[in-house]
Amino acid sequence: MEGLIPLVNRLQDAFAALGQNCLLDLPQIAVVGGQSAGKSSVLENCVSRDFLPRGSGIVTRRPLVLQLITAKTEYAEFLHCKGRKFTDFDEVRQEIEVETDRITGMNKGISSIPINLRIYSPHVLSLTLIDLPGITKVPVGDQPPDIEQQIRDMIMQFISRENCLILAVTPANTDLANSDALKLAKEVDPQGLRTIGVITKLDLMDEGTDAREILENKLLPLRWNENVQRMFSYIGVVNRSQKDIDGKKDIKAALLAERKFFLSHPAYRHMADRMGTPYLQKVLNQQLTNHIRDTLPAFRSKLQSQLLSIEHEVEAYKNFRPEDPTRKTKALLQMVQQFSVDFEKRIEGSGDQVDTLELSGGAKINRIFHERFPFELVKMEFNEKELRREISYAIKNIHGIRQVLPTGLFTPDMAFEAIVKKQIVKLKGPCLKSVDLVMQELINTVKKCTKKLATYPRLCEETERIVAGYIREREEKTKDQVLLLIDIQVSYINTNHEDFIGFANAQQRSSQVNKSAVGNQVIRKGWLTINNIGIMKGGSKEYWFVLTAESLSWYKDDEEKEKKYMLPLDNLKVRDVEKSFMSSKHIFALFNTEQRNVYKDYRFLELACDSQEEVDSWKASLLRAGVYPDKSSTENDENGQADNFSMDPQLERQVETIRNLVDSYMSIINKCIRDLIPKTIMHLMINNVKEFINAELLAHLYSSDDQNTLMEESAEQAQRRDEMLRMYQALKEALAIIGDISTSTVSTPAPPPVDDSWLQQARRSPPPSPSTQRRPTLNNPPTRPLSGRGPAPAIPSPGPQSGAPPVPFRPGPLPPFPSGGEALGGPPQVPSRPTRAPPSVPR
Repeated sequence: MEGLIPLVNRLQDAFAALGQNCLLDLPQIAVVGGQSAGKSSVLENCVSRDFLPRGSGIVTRRPLVLQLITAKTEYAEFLHCKGRKFTDFDEVRQEIEVETDRITGMNKGISSIPINLRIYSPHVLSLTLIDLPGITKVPVGDQPPDIEQQIRDMIMQFISRENCLILAVTPANTDLANSDALKLAKEVDPQGLRTIGVITKLDLMDEGTDAREILENKLLPLRWNENVQRMFSYIGVVNRSQKDIDGKKDIKAALLAERKFFLSHPAYRHMADRMGTPYLQKVLNQQLTNHIRDTLPAFRSKLQSQLLSIEHEVEAYKNFRPEDPTRKTKALLQMVQQFSVDFEKRIEGSGDQVDTLELSGGAKINRIFHERFPFELVKMEFNEKELRREISYAIKNIHGIRQVLPTGLFTPDMAFEAIVKKQIVKLKGPCLKSVDLVMQELINTVKKCTKKLATYPRLCEETERIVAGYIREREEKTKDQVLLLIDIQVSYINTNHEDFIGFANAQQRSSQVNKSAVGNQVIRKGWLTINNIGIMKGGSKEYWFVLTAESLSWYKDDEEKEKKYMLPLDNLKVRDVEKSFMSSKHIFALFNTEQRNVYKDYRFLELACDSQEEVDSWKASLLRAGVYPDKSSTENDENGQADNFSMDPQLERQVETIRNLVDSYMSIINKCIRDLIPKTIMHLMINNVKEFINAELLAHLYSSDDQNTLMEESAEQAQRRDEMLRMYQALKEALAIIGDISTSTVSTPAPPPVDDSWLQQARRSPPPSPSTQRRPTLNNPPTRPLSGRGPAPAIPSPGPQSGAPPVPFRPGPLPPFPSGGEALGGPPQVPSRPTRAPPSVPR
């Protein structure tokens, strides 16, 4: 076990250069205490040297990681001064002061960046200690007002780790219940499993008082140690006074004085063997060694998991050869090919790159095609009042100054064509909007795919610029084709289409909403929040909603066992609701067109989702079920004109007829547009972009810039590669060190040779074959009295009167016997193998 602490010191050195990049919790001891509690003196006593800065106020302003190593020679080394050995410990103190001021400045500020100091000495036991700044209450000089909180946070940063032992230093001339060190230790270690208490300044207590109850563990006991089956008591130490320090009193003399103090003091003499700095060193060494042994398996698992987490990334860095002339060409080809594969997978879908946070790539484009685009089409065409007004105006304007025939025998077909063409032209907006949405999603997909090219910033930038530029080119051509499709529909109104109802049937049909003949088929399920329920009635609550072609039901949960309500969809419409200032939800509302209550006493049923995309998706699903968006047309009234255009029944009949004709023909156009627009976008944009990336991107990259410029590695990537490689080597070295620890702790040194000179005086010949020895029982006296004390105990032999053989030894070879004149007066007889009778003790 003695090799554990030096090997952990090797681990600290292996990771010291990595800093915060490797958050590994190495076993160590943190020294915690109030300002001027004697922490530095305890450390100096452990080292037997004056080497720590001293003065008034806060002196320790950076953590000092002190590694004590038992060696034949005495010297010190700093990690930031590699290769330099300090034999003068006054220079060690000066170097600590200079290094502290280099980071914290001269204004008494503090820093959590540690100073690593290693001391080799024959007067120390192997330990790893961390000297932390003393706990202070009031800022001094230029210290910030929150200096107490800063010091507390720094201390907690170290002692909160499970692998850190806490050396809580408390002066004896203060109340132990007010100890800052013990208070912090209790916060992170309430059971005291990692806390070691140290009481200083025992010689400075008031006359007539002592710390006997504290040191005997009666006042504020520490933990129960299961290994030694006793309570851990505090360890008392006596440090040098300020007068001794100013007088350059030798620490060795101070240790002798400390020993004399405990032996001579009437309150402490009975526990003097458990007091003092040497005993503290021994306890710390033992506790740190045991702690390292206990935490070693978990620490090894943490190292292995961290190594596995970076192994895949490091594998790519291992093959990096900067001197290879073909490296950049190979890398360029690999990057372009990888970009093409990633883009293809994001559009077509794959199982190895699944975004679980949001819709993206091909899935989002599919949603645009089949939910967003149809919803936009329906949302713009159902403005009933405005459409009837336009039909009425069209009929009147076609007749001009002539009066509409009272007989109403003929319905003007010119009005029908004018209204249909106007409605078809309105489809350009949703069609062009869908092209824009697909274009934006393609560019977003390109940006996501180029993230893997971040190793080469110039290549990433050029790839994104070239592909995005090509997407915008295809966008213009796609929009031209979409507008051409709309113009084609406007150019000829085909009233002979098989699905067109014709003028004869238009007068016999009433306006109705076309629903899909799917019966009561389930269209959508999902969680929604009913938003407009008052607090007195339970407030907003989330339910599981099920939408069918005929009703909207909601349940308590997704098991659909407890139905809360079922709402028929007849006469329902949907409208948007502005999001409130305090709410993060997106809201839409259902209402009845006949001004009836929708749900209990509520005219509106407000439903809330987490995102606008969910709202749009629910609206599209409601649209499939025949619940259409509402459009208010009151703002279209001009000059106070009434909504009713004419009370002429003949005109109203013609308006209704043309309205049915327009509805029939627009349903044909909508069906055609819904089918053609996604196909046009897919052909002219998406497939073209994929072909461009596969066939032409590499040529465009070669022609855009010099290859060496394209493949210049970023400084951040080079730094990351170096850090990852150093981390990988440090982790492997640490695992190798832990392997050494396991080997050194499991193996047992061979025992020293046994002195068998007494056997050499009269060695007899060995028996021809090994025989079984039998151990005599305690109650069986020797068969012959001993004539004197011989060099070895005699082996009793069974006599003929014993009646039974003695209790046998474990079988093994028989050693040679001494000659007969030495111990027994005659050669002992070799016991023969007993019979089947079980051995018994002779009477």
